[in-house]
Amino acid sequence: MGLRLRPGSSPSSSRPPAGEGRRWLYTGLLYLLLPLALLRLYWRGRRDPAHRQRWRERLGCIPPWPEPGCLWLHAVSVGETRAALPLIRALQERDPHRTILVTTTTLTGSRQVREALGDQVQHVYAPYDLPGAVRRFLSRTQPRLAIIMETELWPNLLHQCAAAGIPILIANARLSERSMRGYARIGWLTTPMLQHITLIAAQAEADAERFRALGAPRVEVTGNLKYDLALPDDLAEQGRQFRREWLGENRLVWIAASTHLGEDEPVLDAFARLRESWPELLLLLVPRHPERFDRVAELCRQRGFSLTRRSEKQPCSVETTVFLGDSMGELLQFYAAADLAFVGGSLVPTGGHNVLEPALLALPVLFGPHMFNFTEAGERLLQAGAAWPVGNAAELAIAVDRLLADPALRRNAGQRGRAVVEQHRGALAALLTLIASYASRDPARNPR
Repeated sequence: MGLRLRPGSSPSSSRPPAGEGRRWLYTGLLYLLLPLALLRLYWRGRRDPAHRQRWRERLGCIPPWPEPGCLWLHAVSVGETRAALPLIRALQERDPHRTILVTTTTLTGSRQVREALGDQVQHVYAPYDLPGAVRRFLSRTQPRLAIIMETELWPNLLHQCAAAGIPILIANARLSERSMRGYARIGWLTTPMLQHITLIAAQAEADAERFRALGAPRVEVTGNLKYDLALPDDLAEQGRQFRREWLGENRLVWIAASTHLGEDEPVLDAFARLRESWPELLLLLVPRHPERFDRVAELCRQRGFSLTRRSEKQPCSVETTVFLGDSMGELLQFYAAADLAFVGGSLVPTGGHNVLEPALLALPVLFGPHMFNFTEAGERLLQAGAAWPVGNAAELAIAVDRLLADPALRRNAGQRGRAVVEQHRGALAALLTLIASYASRDPARNPR
């Protein structure tokens, strides 16, 4: 809980920046909202009881670590966690004895950590951005370095880290033009917060310039960590097997991945048009959030589509027209089983999701106009002829139809997309060098 900020950063200062005292306004508001935040967890627990579990962690109430000096990495939800996986695994390889603590904000992010990393890392929820909760969290974990993925910044958390002498690295940082304008409007909170950050490792020069425009004094461009995604060696075979056993290997498969509220309808509208020319086409529909699975399933039935759900553990029949991916942690396998991909969060103003995953799997990629979270990646794929922009159901249907009708176009676009990803790797090595330089220091750590 807190004001979710998306700005840049700068090194810690030995004395509070001007205006730091106004942080009490923000903090007071959070204390007023705390009962509502806890009530929301309880309410969401009606559908998924896991929301009601481990709620004390959000107040910093966790068991003390056996020894200080862990590396703490914070990844808000699923997307940030997936981007952080190559970094976490590389850190484990470099120093197998170093404890790595991974925190998330969301339940889906927590499940992603558990599924991908199991007991290889320590994992708890990040504390709400309340001074007491953050102090308790830091006093128990005593991290040597805080690594925050993609500019998920909280004023009290950063203030307490700086007070404890904990370096703060913002890894894979991005900042859209819209977010920068929002930060500028709350400069009384943004400016002092930025002074606590040791270094921003920005995805691209455009992100770095926006951070600097907000007054961040130390920014480096290290590249986008998502280009360094390492796929399992047998993922292609997993995809073929999944397609053969669950979808039907003789059918064309279009995946619409990470869809949000307001996107399933245009996707299904486009699919209905496509079925007129491609009656054997299967739509693999993967909503972004588990709480929407049932609603999307009902929407498919209302539209008259024959539905098979992944959670039912039954393969598609010949009558199945929509396969609903209502599971967690299988998106890469779903991509590997498909012929082309639409990536959601882009027909609605969410900012898009990771288009590099399907590109690395050599799939042609479609996405909507709202890609401000993945501007650079989207533009690179468009320029390479590996992706197509769509604005509505009609344009989506036309683009999918064109790709279905031309296997050579699909194949060439996929190869170009994979080449784009391979060409821009390197952020992982740069981040590892930065982390090694900060983790080797011995910061004063005495959270109060």
